[in-house]
Amino acid sequence: MRSSSGTLLELITTTEPEPGETEVLPEDTFAGDDSPRQWNTAVIGSVVSVDDNGVPSVDFPDNPRRSPLAARTTVQLSRADVGVAAVLLFEAGDPSRPIVMGKIVPPGCPAETSIPAIAGMSSEAGRLTLAANREIVLSCGESSVTLTRAGKVLIKGAYLLSRSTGVNRIKGGSVQIN
Repeated sequence: MRSSSGTLLELITTTEPEPGETEVLPEDTFAGDDSPRQWNTAVIGSVVSVDDNGVPSVDFPDNPRRSPLAARTTVQLSRADVGVAAVLLFEAGDPSRPIVMGKIVPPGCPAETSIPAIAGMSSEAGRLTLAANREIVLSCGESSVTLTRAGKVLIKGAYLLSRSTGVNRIKGGSVQIN
């Protein structure tokens, strides 16, 4: 090596082996010791848990706390994601402040999208319009409203209330009650 002094970072970035010489880093540059690590690159870790609010806890190699840390995330995570490999970055290079940038998807697996493809969506003057090619479903618990391509509107629920301060009309080719 050309230089035998300087910081570890200087040694790694500024020295090159002489022709025919093999570069060997000192043993104390490897993980598992107390030497400072640079946390400004992506690290592959794992999702250890996801709480009720969707906040993940992650663990990663050379974690200085040696226990899972709460993390912020740029992707939607659920309890189904516990155990998956995740790409982590660290806010301001601080390993106690991980950010999940994404999940590692094995080759051949279809990519997930957090929001399904919508054929059309617009918002004008307080009105939101959603359009889909096949159907739109709004659901919460055991209730749902489904709009289909065939023109059907299906409303399901344990309790259904129709209330109006004006006329409440039910119109159709035929109206069946019970």
